Amino acid sequence: MPKNPDYAEIGMSYAQETQKVLGKTLMTTIQEKGVVEAVKFCNERAYPLTDSMATNYNAHIRRVSDRPRNPKNKADASELAHIETFKKALASGDTIVPILSEGNGKVQFYYPIVTQALCLNCHGTPGKTMAPDVIQHLSQLYPDDQATGYASDEVRGIWSIVFDASKSPD
Repeated sequence: MPKNPDYAEIGMSYAQETQKVLGKTLMTTIQEKGVVEAVKFCNERAYPLTDSMATNYNAHIRRVSDRPRNPKNKADASELAHIETFKKALASGDTIVPILSEGNGKVQFYYPIVTQALCLNCHGTPGKTMAPDVIQHLSQLYPDDQATGYASDEVRGIWSIVFDASKSPD
């Protein structure tokens, strides 16, 4: 009898690997070319990299937020509820565990994206952790940017990964 997939474990693996690919490329860009170039990287390359990971894993992988920079990353109602759940858990020091839901032949995985010091270059406080040239570039690319004002260790969004339950993930 086939074993049921551990979607929490698989989802964590997919989220971590996608984050690793994005983070490594972002870190290299910052080190070699600076934060403004990293903003350009995110604007031009984050979606294609995430999409290539989704194709590789045969899953739908998104990063969504209640305060999106790009309107395409706006969380839907259920994702907003999960963001609030993760914010409360983080604030109270609870152990963060993935949220899974199943329905319509799909399994949905959610896990928070938590800010680190590096994130504050582009998601921190303008004039404090964000340089003026970065702020200017962000305002040109994202006139409705809501993704600033964060401190370290805050939930900035979530990974939202959808699996087709009829297909066994790799």
